[in-house]
Amino acid sequence: MKLALSTLCENPARRTGLSTFFPGLVASALEIFPDVRWLVFAGSDAPWPVADPRVEVVRDFPANDRPWARLYADHFRVAGAARARGADALLTVGFMPLNPAGLPVAMQVFVLPRGAGLRGFYRRWAVRRGFARAALIITNSRWAAAELGKHSRVAPSRLLISSEGLDHARFTVQALPGEHEKLSRDLGLPKNYLLWASNFYSYKRVELALAAYARLGPALRAQFPFVLAGGDWQGGLARAQAAAARLGVAGDVRFLGWVDDAVLPALYRGARAHVLSTAEETFGKSVTEAMACGCPCVLQDLPVLREVAGDAAEWVDFACTDSAAMALEKICRDDMLMACLRAAGLARAAEFNYEKLARERVAAMLSLLTNRA
Repeated sequence: MKLALSTLCENPARRTGLSTFFPGLVASALEIFPDVRWLVFAGSDAPWPVADPRVEVVRDFPANDRPWARLYADHFRVAGAARARGADALLTVGFMPLNPAGLPVAMQVFVLPRGAGLRGFYRRWAVRRGFARAALIITNSRWAAAELGKHSRVAPSRLLISSEGLDHARFTVQALPGEHEKLSRDLGLPKNYLLWASNFYSYKRVELALAAYARLGPALRAQFPFVLAGGDWQGGLARAQAAAARLGVAGDVRFLGWVDDAVLPALYRGARAHVLSTAEETFGKSVTEAMACGCPCVLQDLPVLREVAGDAAEWVDFACTDSAAMALEKICRDDMLMACLRAAGLARAAEFNYEKLARERVAAMLSLLTNRA
């Protein structure tokens, strides 16, 4: 059995959660399903870390650094190329190809079909079309499935809810020798800090987190600088920097930009708390990563984040600056609260792993192929 996977939706110059998801899925599936081979479509410059005789990597098509060319390839060329190379099914993210070449398609949906302009229009169109025609729809939370159901209906037999995976070999509470010293030397990080770990998308609402942080007293801000790690998106980083200056806390805020994936676990382990003021998620991958590293979380109170973190977080509405500031001050001052959240987060994070994800998603695809035979 050969499964094709298109990773062309990734921009090689801008890493996202998909950058670790794609190899995590394939690497785990190789161990669990020894009879399954993989055909991976990756951009010519996109990294692909999984080297295995059962994985064939095709680099004939553009990635998302050339978005229009990539959309054309994904919709009209990839499925045909997959079929010609012996694939039995195609796994995509967010779309059903206009030319599926007779292959059954499993469409993973991790972003809600909202937004303005061409991007928002395309997402709404792609989700509606995929829900109507894809053989299998995969999403990563019950909340996301319910929200997607408001846009398009899909039979329960074609819907799989499968939580995101987590690499517990990387995201662990065990610090490496000299870890803090390396962070201090390479990134200039202090001994204590609050952490923001996300790209600067507008819906993440970093300005609300900064506004809450600005309400802390000068002494507490000096003790716990606010460290923000993440890539820019449509000017979001500049807006965050401007907000920090406007709020008078620029001297207490460190903007690291995008950090290498290898550094991220150490950032979580060294942080007093991970702060997430997002307006919307379909899952919240950074929450599981932080919890697995023993980093307490101060989170926007959203149903989907409650689904992921349960009782292992401090919940707040960041739109209410005073209450959000109180939550940040509490996590900075209350060592007992921190210890409780740390223990609860470690237990909660243990429920998420790539083995479970791969078993659920690949088994669903194999079942789909068996039923079609």
